[in-house]
Amino acid sequence: MSFFATLLALILVVVIAYILYKMVKSVTGLIINAVVGVILLWVINLLNLMSIAGRPDIPINLITVLICAIGGIFGVLITVVLHLLGIPLAL
Repeated sequence: MSFFATLLALILVVVIAYILYKMVKSVTGLIINAVVGVILLWVINLLNLMSIAGRPDIPINLITVLICAIGGIFGVLITVVLHLLGIPLAL
């Protein structure tokens, strides 16, 4: 998609991450959230779940891992939705 859409998506992720941080504020909770998010991204690719929607696997790169680590389950949901919409999350 366009650079503007990708930038808007990243801003959305930062805002959601900020809200999650304010809600949780616990280092242990953030670590657990990050681990669950990254593992969930890995499981989605391992089980090839994106092929159900006719899309290739989500590329695991720095941006997708950071989104999933910061956002946890919500970050994975955002990444999946952006991938389904065709917005690439790559440098």
